Amino acid sequence: MPDGTDTRSHLDRRAFLKAGAAIGGGFVLTLALPPLAGSPVAAAEAKDFAPNAFIRIDRQGLVTLVMPMVEMGQGVYTAQAMLLAEELEVGLHQVKLEHAPPDDKLYGNALLGSQATGGSTTIRAFWQPLRQAGAAARTMLVAAAAKRWNVDAAKLTARDGAVLNPASNATLGYGELADEAATMPVPAPESLKLKDPKDFKLLGTPAKRLDTPDKVVGKAEFGIDVKLPGMKVAAIAISPVFGGKPKSVDDKAVLAVKGVRQVVKTDDAVAVVADHMGAAKKGLAAANISWDDGPNAKVDSAEIISQLTEASKQPGAVARNEGDTAKALAGAATKLEAIYQVPFLAHAAMEPMNCTVHVRKDGCEVWVGTQVPTMAQAIAAEITGLPKDKVKVYNHLIGGGFGRRLEADGVARAVKVAQQVDGPVKVIWSREEDIQHDMYRPYYFDRMSAGLDASGKPVAWTHRISGSSILARYFPPAFKDGIDSDAVEAAAEPPYALPNIHVDYVRVEPPGIPTSWWRGVGPTHNVFVVESFMDELAAAAKADPVAYRKDLLAHNPRALGVLTLAAEKAGWGQPLPKGRGRGVSVQFAFGSFMSMVAEVETAADGTLKVHRLVCAVDCGLQVNPDTIAAQVEGGAIFGLTAALHGAITLKDGRVEQGNFDTYLPMRIDEVPVIETHLVKSAEAPGGIGETATVAVGPAVANAVFAATGKRVRTLPIDTDALKTG
Repeated sequence: MPDGTDTRSHLDRRAFLKAGAAIGGGFVLTLALPPLAGSPVAAAEAKDFAPNAFIRIDRQGLVTLVMPMVEMGQGVYTAQAMLLAEELEVGLHQVKLEHAPPDDKLYGNALLGSQATGGSTTIRAFWQPLRQAGAAARTMLVAAAAKRWNVDAAKLTARDGAVLNPASNATLGYGELADEAATMPVPAPESLKLKDPKDFKLLGTPAKRLDTPDKVVGKAEFGIDVKLPGMKVAAIAISPVFGGKPKSVDDKAVLAVKGVRQVVKTDDAVAVVADHMGAAKKGLAAANISWDDGPNAKVDSAEIISQLTEASKQPGAVARNEGDTAKALAGAATKLEAIYQVPFLAHAAMEPMNCTVHVRKDGCEVWVGTQVPTMAQAIAAEITGLPKDKVKVYNHLIGGGFGRRLEADGVARAVKVAQQVDGPVKVIWSREEDIQHDMYRPYYFDRMSAGLDASGKPVAWTHRISGSSILARYFPPAFKDGIDSDAVEAAAEPPYALPNIHVDYVRVEPPGIPTSWWRGVGPTHNVFVVESFMDELAAAAKADPVAYRKDLLAHNPRALGVLTLAAEKAGWGQPLPKGRGRGVSVQFAFGSFMSMVAEVETAADGTLKVHRLVCAVDCGLQVNPDTIAAQVEGGAIFGLTAALHGAITLKDGRVEQGNFDTYLPMRIDEVPVIETHLVKSAEAPGGIGETATVAVGPAVANAVFAATGKRVRTLPIDTDALKTG
């Protein structure tokens, strides 16, 4: 979820620290990050700034970190605890984590301008501030010990949650010092001396995730696990056509089902409220709902593709223009043109959409797993007409976000149902509702052209992107001069040296189809297009794809480094069995450099098997290498699923896919061996959660070309087109 700015420039901004006493005794240290310039939070006066992360140390020495970023499998709770613990000199076992309540001003992610978990920004946003907070708390605890012992604080050290006096071997635990530490002056952030990376004890080392034990024994609570006294459960059916509404429902048949309590109709949906999910589903099945399909009843995929095709023939808003591409193309020895397309994609998270709501006259409570708690609160307040401070949102662990839960439509529907129910009600979407009423990764249509000189080097490069703008809807101020910065990310700034380059963007909104974030969005399509077309250039130049890229990356040592490492580890150039090929991709996205090599086998009947993925990552300074490797593996499988199977299609206004039989996930026998190689780096941390999702598609497509000589320009890969028999 990019904001169109260079987020790295914000990493060195000061954090603001305050200290005080905890209720019941102890030490509270708070920090506030300056929000992103131009965001609603930034408009607040400095005197109104309040902390967006709370660090409490109680009299027993337990450290509590209240986290504004939500855990959805990416390991951020552990990673951020590591940042704090490293400088605070405590062990991870001494850190407890709590979900933060919604408040942009208190808990906003400075890189996104709101309390949002997305864009692979969590570590980038909190790398400095949490370390500063830990260092400040440690400094104050040491000062408290020095005062009690009447010694020079510089002669004391901190280790394992205690302050030590080497001269006397005396020790005071943090819990013993908590009350006194709360009265110590707070050191200015610029006065803090953070550890040199060579002195890290935790950061850069494998650490067991703090959320794993509760998940293993079933204690972890996701949104779908919420149980409340008197709670009812609702199954929901949403209009099968976007923009439609219910006409009639057989209420009598529904209410005849044992356990059903009521039928609720909203603007575009019908919900059956019951004592349990089984009764709710049976009641919904008996409802015999008749729908008014509305204006989008005839929308289909062919119409949308035709619309994109025509729109892409016209010039768009210019994202980048350097040199003279027209002149360079006219004089090129070789000219290439290609059209690339990627489809709508659903998120299909393991935990389907769900939300529990209790609406009263004087307040509203919401239990949900969301990436945007303040948006959830605002939507609930708007629908109920209540002030935001009367809407309480209790955030939970998320069973798969991928950008889907950067939207609050699920909360909105649950609140509308709950307004008609006496007491709390949990609204759960079926898998079919979840897939057929998603907010989809946009369909993109790309026109590419390039010119090569007599030696095969590129002298001109043009890239026209046509597709929906998520930013124009989600955050209108970021949509400037016709440019969606996310839609052109990784296209406007490819890693290669290209002397004449022109990139433009044509906004095309599909009729009635809602689009949103999907584990990377812009880069997930742009890297596929750029890296596939770069492979076409290498083939036209009769050059090795890796060697060709290296010649264009001499100015970019980090990109060159990951490419070299991935190729070496994959055995690039070594012979393969008949029917196999290797393909490569290189990218800079989300602040990290990555290269991936795929080894693919194709058969005469078009069957495709990905045997191996080798990935090299330079994501700057590493927090938890185990989590990085896990994110690469998970992201690669997520992206490979899309490359091989992912496509949402429409007919008569309806999404044709409905469950995992028609919107296929990767099966265990399809999953390749995945190798991850991390580059040691002293650079500021980059993002990792979305990078492998982006890299895998073009690597596999290029491997298919190496194996078959057939170029993949549309995803998912059409295996029928690969048949040779």
